[in-house]
Amino acid sequence: MTANSDAAGTRANGQGSGYVTAADGAQIFYKDWGTGQPIVFHHGWPLSGDDWDAQMIFFLNQGYRVIAHDRRGHGRSTQTDTGNGMDTYAADVAALARHLDLRDAIHVGHSTGGGEVARYVAQYGGDGRVAKAVLIGAVPPVMVKSEKNPGGLPLEVFDGFRKALADNRAQFYRDVPAGPFYGFNRPGVATLPGVVDNWWRQGMAGGAKAHYDCIAAFSETDFTEDLKAIAVPTLVLHGEDDQIVPIADSAHLSIKLLKQGTLKTYPGYPHGMATTHADVINADLLAFFKS
Repeated sequence: MTANSDAAGTRANGQGSGYVTAADGAQIFYKDWGTGQPIVFHHGWPLSGDDWDAQMIFFLNQGYRVIAHDRRGHGRSTQTDTGNGMDTYAADVAALARHLDLRDAIHVGHSTGGGEVARYVAQYGGDGRVAKAVLIGAVPPVMVKSEKNPGGLPLEVFDGFRKALADNRAQFYRDVPAGPFYGFNRPGVATLPGVVDNWWRQGMAGGAKAHYDCIAAFSETDFTEDLKAIAVPTLVLHGEDDQIVPIADSAHLSIKLLKQGTLKTYPGYPHGMATTHADVINADLLAFFKS
């Protein structure tokens, strides 16, 4: 289907943004620009739909309809006390897709958002709702180490995240982007202060309780069966120097579970490569969308 297809669904309003009410009453914020085949962008923890600015503008100019929501507890959505788990996240996306009448959509998820895409497409992607999926630096199949996943990260790593968030969220949300997220801690890599500030801005806009709960959601959820159930073509993109979601226990395993998966990796690229290397990632996404 082309980017100008009439089957892409109708705009809920002419405002370019709005809210959809989830099953439990939570208000989920979204941006919705343009016409044509819809692309839905799913952000990482603890960010918001704003993390996709470089992709939203690029694909809007390519003739697509671009949509990005703020996951519950993140950004401009309700700072939920409960429901901060993958099943609810996927149900929220399903409510958004119904609200906007999305058909033949392409779902693109980064990091935690990649888990959200896997769960949503597996459970709600039938009846022509989903055309393709993309997982970028994504957390599936499962991050935490266990007998079933010996190559995962120890639970103590995620306990450290929770402690840092509870002790001083503002400083933690400065340290992550200034260090491993974008690879700014690597020798010879210049820090981009605006990128660090924007990560901090997005993170601090969300709710501490929801962010705390989401650490378990992104690290302990097992997406193995979701990946096996995805029937649409799926592109897996991952930086080989991803310090947040190590490639060996994520992309290299996910590609083995997907029915129609394609893997592309990038030597030296960090977790946040869709921002630091947007020109490369956008070109590869466009080629997949048009294929």
